[in-house]
Amino acid sequence: MNDHYWDKLAERAQAYLARPTPPEPNSVPSPCMSLCLMHPSAGWCEGCLRTLPEIGGWSRATVQAQHQVWVEIPERLKKRRELENSKR
Repeated sequence: MNDHYWDKLAERAQAYLARPTPPEPNSVPSPCMSLCLMHPSAGWCEGCLRTLPEIGGWSRATVQAQHQVWVEIPERLKKRRELENSKR
């Protein structure tokens, strides 16, 4: 996996999570990085680190559920990088 995409996702997550107020309706951006490939053992998309149900249900998810995905992305990114590094 190209670290470039994960670095950009980390930057986007940090910027989103730095917002001082709770998200307003329809204000949560999608984490999609346009790199759609599911990792077989992690169960997350290689680009945005979401699960298939999170990806498929994004447009119907509540603002709170969308926000929670962003909250989880930094930890998922850490775990995914650890998985990648264990292969080397």
